[in-house]
Amino acid sequence: MLRNAAADLIIDKATAIAPPDWINHPEPRSFRPKSKYRTIWISDIHLGTKGCNAELLLDFLHSVECETLYLVGDIIDGWRLKKGWYWPDSHNEVVRRILKIAHKGTRVIFIVGNHDEMLRDYAGFSFGGITLAQEAIHHSADGKRLLITHGDAFDGVVLYARWLAFLGDQAYTLMLRANVWLNAIRKRLGMPYWSLSSYLKKRVKNAVQYVCAFEDAVAREAAERGVDGVVCGHIHCAEIRQIGDVTYYNDGDWVESCTALVEAFDGSISILDWSETHRANVKQRQELVVA
Repeated sequence: MLRNAAADLIIDKATAIAPPDWINHPEPRSFRPKSKYRTIWISDIHLGTKGCNAELLLDFLHSVECETLYLVGDIIDGWRLKKGWYWPDSHNEVVRRILKIAHKGTRVIFIVGNHDEMLRDYAGFSFGGITLAQEAIHHSADGKRLLITHGDAFDGVVLYARWLAFLGDQAYTLMLRANVWLNAIRKRLGMPYWSLSSYLKKRVKNAVQYVCAFEDAVAREAAERGVDGVVCGHIHCAEIRQIGDVTYYNDGDWVESCTALVEAFDGSISILDWSETHRANVKQRQELVVA
């Protein structure tokens, strides 16, 4: 069924069927200028779950422009959607925003992850200007070659004990629900977003050991492939660090930390923490109200 739908989309493009009207609507005016980057990497949005911070992601996507946008896996949470449908308007708006970014000329590459693995059979297809791929090689402005992969292939739990991964997903979902309730209370009190799950993860010894082992495994693969660095997601921990001759980059997630990787036009890459930006904006508005 999905393959037929994919074929229909390609036929539509070939026969030049007009895109929906909304895709050509003008951009809403903003009081702040957009930040411009050469490349942006985001992953682990988990559309279809209550833990997805779609509102913060939309705020981010409306605030930036780039030549290339990489969606580094787990954009749609097929695991969760199989168990029950959850798809609020804000998740539709994320999809619409990404499609509009592609329509306006940004090259959008979707690297498929384990939670949206139902799309892996369609790697190489393009849908609405978005190209699906298993992995990619990115050439940075300063001449470096970076392997782009979601990262689940280097996760022993996902690869060799699939039942354990699903069990962990259940526990993680419960923790994210607690995170949603906590932040609903914080919002009523005028407090900014804060991630309980991210806080706990950074303080649990086993989680820290797992993250380090994952990073080392990804870096070894990149070294064997002869690239200068690797960009991935999967573990929801934004990081940039040198591991031997390889630079390891993780773009984090939009469930816990709300982070992205951004490449400037000189080739330098940094972590953009949008939850910090959001907190700063909330503080600024509060100061203006007091003044």
